[in-house]
Amino acid sequence: MGLYYIYRKKELREIDRRIHYLQKRLPSLTVVSEKPSNRDQVFFGAWVTLETMDGDEITYRIVGADEIDTTGGLISLDSPLAKALLKKNLDDEITVRHAEQETRYYITAIRY
Repeated sequence: MGLYYIYRKKELREIDRRIHYLQKRLPSLTVVSEKPSNRDQVFFGAWVTLETMDGDEITYRIVGADEIDTTGGLISLDSPLAKALLKKNLDDEITVRHAEQETRYYITAIRY
């Protein structure tokens, strides 16, 4: 019974920490409910399909830091790839530098 109690107390502290964090973030959040007027340009919330130099295609959606899910293709607005994509247009080429290498992509589709 003692270990179970200690584990649950620790779990409760983690939940309290998460609630406190979310309460601090909530006032500064902005709901984006309208699509941008220029849909051929990458903005927050866009699904962007990229073609790699090898011809492979990958699709990502640019979301807030609290929404990221790399397995679902959701990348943070703060990520190097998202920063490189923002305000780019359809058919633009972007270069993302990570570690000691650069990766080039072509924007093949943008949807909202």
